Amino acid sequence: MNEPTVCLQGPVERQNGKLVLVIPLAAGSELIPCSRGISEVQGENLVVTIPEWLSGILRIEEGDLVSVDNAGGKFNIHPVNPRKVQ
Repeated sequence: MNEPTVCLQGPVERQNGKLVLVIPLAAGSELIPCSRGISEVQGENLVVTIPEWLSGILRIEEGDLVSVDNAGGKFNIHPVNPRKVQ
């Protein structure tokens, strides 16, 4: 059975030198199945690590707002206001 589609927005944070998304489980527990291998549950949150190569492709940095969803059974991440290419 497929999980319902969830779409959330939040800021990119930096923890232990890595870019992460901290998603409250109360709002996004449906994202757990599609984020296995790139995330871990820490207390009341799902913490998703964003690899450096992906942050470069998406042009996101600490503090940027992103949108995440589980459409198509995959973990999808999109910048809300993409940075311009310099």
